[in-house]
Amino acid sequence: MKKLLSAAGATALLMASATGASTAFAADAMSLMLNWTPTADHAPLYYAKAKGWYSEAGIDLNIEAGKGSAVSAQRVGTGGSDLGISDLPTTIQARGKGADVKAVMVIYANSPQGFYWLKSSGIKGPKDFAGRKIGNPPGDAARLMWPAFAKKVGLDPAGVTFVNVSPQAKVAALKSKSVDIISDFYNEHDLKAREFGADLGFQSWREAGVNVYGNSLIVNGPYLAKNPAQVKKFVAVTQRAYEACVKDFEPCLQALTASVSGLSPDNQRDQWNRIKQLMRDDTTTKVALGAFDAQRVKSDYELVSSLIGIEKAYDPATLFTNEFLDKGVRMAPN
Repeated sequence: MKKLLSAAGATALLMASATGASTAFAADAMSLMLNWTPTADHAPLYYAKAKGWYSEAGIDLNIEAGKGSAVSAQRVGTGGSDLGISDLPTTIQARGKGADVKAVMVIYANSPQGFYWLKSSGIKGPKDFAGRKIGNPPGDAARLMWPAFAKKVGLDPAGVTFVNVSPQAKVAALKSKSVDIISDFYNEHDLKAREFGADLGFQSWREAGVNVYGNSLIVNGPYLAKNPAQVKKFVAVTQRAYEACVKDFEPCLQALTASVSGLSPDNQRDQWNRIKQLMRDDTTTKVALGAFDAQRVKSDYELVSSLIGIEKAYDPATLFTNEFLDKGVRMAPN
């Protein structure tokens, strides 16, 4: 009898294993290209992956580091990656150039862009940027959107020189004075404040009147048309992950640092505290975490169109959708 039960148990175990293997095998591959190398704002993605949430949803997610929003938007637009993260104004431009993309969730409801300089250089504010060197990568969203910022603060867009500087070398470039100004996300504000102290000058774009949407999750159009259920599952898991990290960042930080080497935990914690500020607006707190406001998207489109130009005009309402978001998941009000 024992032998019979053992055999039955073994058979059941084998069937369970086979079922599990089948489920794992059935997970569909999905590629996601980040805007830059992974840091705190990407931690929820790594947390959800480490927890197995994507796998449970039938998604075998591959996360690839990026080289700027322009590169990510182009890659997703041509189908080289199923999904990606890109600054929304950059996505607006890419769509006008033929990139077939749609935004499905906003991460930064407020612009993270900022300019940093040393007060000892004689720069008091943006009006003193004329004739100076700005260091940032060629694919950086700040470089693409520079004409909008310049015209907003009364500068000639052609009055500065851009110098190619990698994201990791921005602080060193400013410290060595090989450039006069650097652009960077507000996430990294604390790092620069510690490095330069009272000599640090700063101007955020949002406080200068250029508060466009920032990093957003975008999806390739044909992929979305063919796999709407998968995209819905991906957005649901990702939205849930960001909500979890807002509530408690430590598990998310552990998942990030376990996957990405060379990150300072203290720096990433500082970044996340700034990121939460950028994620919060009336729409994300009252409609859904990650939700776009149609009027704001239209305003961003009109700003890009008027100050930079869009090669082929389109209806900005077709650029985004909130349909995949869970309206019960909202950004914490504070």
